Amino acid sequence: MPAPAPAHKRILLKLSGEALMGDDAFGINRATIVRMVEEIAEITRLGVQVAVVIGGGNIFRGVAGGSVGMDRATADYMGMLATVMNSLALADTMDKAGLIARVMSAIAIEQVVEPYVRPKALQYLEEGKVVIFAAGTGNPFFTTDTAAALRGAEIGAELVLKATKVDGVYTADPKKDPTATRYSRISFDEAISQNLGIMDATAFALCRDQKLPIKVFSIFKHGALKRVVLGEDEGTLVYA
Repeated sequence: MPAPAPAHKRILLKLSGEALMGDDAFGINRATIVRMVEEIAEITRLGVQVAVVIGGGNIFRGVAGGSVGMDRATADYMGMLATVMNSLALADTMDKAGLIARVMSAIAIEQVVEPYVRPKALQYLEEGKVVIFAAGTGNPFFTTDTAAALRGAEIGAELVLKATKVDGVYTADPKKDPTATRYSRISFDEAISQNLGIMDATAFALCRDQKLPIKVFSIFKHGALKRVVLGEDEGTLVYA
């Protein structure tokens, strides 16, 4: 029986740094990162081209106490370096799982990772390699959500996948309100008017302006990533 055809050819997956912690207080939980990579490997076998943007909260949280009172730009550069560390860990785990990963950094650290060059990133994706975009946008005051929206638009991704701890966007907090229901689909304008806070305002506006849909889903729900790329009713689609 042939494998089902994916609904999306090229996607941008946004992972939070906190997602790598598992149940740990900070850092990278080995079992968690291995399981995430297995899910990513599964969709690459379907022929989906995958790019990843990852945050740095799991590492930065460990030094956050020392950043109190620190200049915002300095703290943001520290956060960018944390994303490089996460990207290297993710790429190493992918290599061990039989995937070919390339880390491309928005800030120059050429002894460690190659710089982000858009044509090269597109070439890697066409070759079936997983491209991991590190160091956010390379600028302070912009989040990794904004980096995901920016890189997603640059590489012509069909969908930005926002991996979270909950399986979609709800009418209310499902932990506090048992009557809360999950949206299967919601427009950008509806999400803004209801102040749902799916991404930060800059990232959200960029996706809306570029008509780049966002899918919010749970990275902790087994098989959810595959169901999303197959076009099944998983998570919440935010559309223009």
